Amino acid sequence: MLTRRWMLFLLALLTFVLSLGRRRALAMLFAGPKRKEEPHRPANPFHRNGRNLVGIAGGGGVEADVRQALDLIGGLGPLDLAGKTVLVKPNVVSGKPPPSTTNPEVVRVVVKLLYEAGARKVYVGDMSAMVTLVTSSTLRLMEKTGLRRAAEEAGAEVIGFEDHDWIEVAVPEARYLDKVLVTEWLYRVDAVVNVPVIKTHRSASYSICLKNFIGCTHLRQRPYLIDSDHWEELVAEFNLAYRPQLHIVDGTVSMIEGGPWDGPSSRTGLIIASGDPVAADALGLGIIKAHGRWEMVTAKEIWDQKQLHRALELGLGGPREKIRLLSRGDGAEFTRLLDAARRFSGL
Repeated sequence: MLTRRWMLFLLALLTFVLSLGRRRALAMLFAGPKRKEEPHRPANPFHRNGRNLVGIAGGGGVEADVRQALDLIGGLGPLDLAGKTVLVKPNVVSGKPPPSTTNPEVVRVVVKLLYEAGARKVYVGDMSAMVTLVTSSTLRLMEKTGLRRAAEEAGAEVIGFEDHDWIEVAVPEARYLDKVLVTEWLYRVDAVVNVPVIKTHRSASYSICLKNFIGCTHLRQRPYLIDSDHWEELVAEFNLAYRPQLHIVDGTVSMIEGGPWDGPSSRTGLIIASGDPVAADALGLGIIKAHGRWEMVTAKEIWDQKQLHRALELGLGGPREKIRLLSRGDGAEFTRLLDAARRFSGL
């Protein structure tokens, strides 16, 4: 017999098919992957003396803070972007404003800096949640939030992954799945820059770097359809398929309770940058924990969070003793949040 979860999934799929054009619906829901590829896990280029670097900057405005956070870890030079193509992956889970979605101004600055570093072409792409794709498309949601305008004004081309093909990647190290279907765009560019937002999440506890990768995976592989009892571990395991070269975390406004669509927020006014998703997530968790509002985060030690614990087991980043935190910023609130994040994360 079909479980209630699968009945809801099939109903959502039917609605999704009816709401989309025939080609896109068939390609998205029923066609097999375009091809198979090996996992892509480039070495983290942002390290020093055997330690992975994570930078945090705040109090200077969006562009200044993005530049400062990047400068702390060595700038964009280690990516050697001259003449290369880059995919920027924001969080476009819905059409709601930040912190439900990534701040368009952060995306604008990131695209601008990538071109300054010599990138030949920059793309900005994501795929929204199933419940939002039923009635809309990722590109429409990007328009609604202002993200599409910001990206295009900076010279990027915007992409909705649901309009394109998928690639199968085997992940034998995983415990809860054996393969991941990812957007072909991960393999069409030379580098990927992950640009998530800091926010809480009712099913995954929180959503920062590791969770943002779910937007690159096929709708048939939502964690709740695979094993709803191991949401957080699955989030980490999906990241075995592909490792972005850089994470630039939007902490301009952070969701501190509820989520991922709605919840109380705080104008945290900061940016985090790292080649290590575990380091960036740990620091972002410290920012959430500093507000004391979300029990799924406040009731646990940061390194006991299941996403981080499983990511460490899989070698996706860290460990804590091999992470070096660097900071630069102004203002009493930035200092308070940084002190709290250091204390809670042990970085």
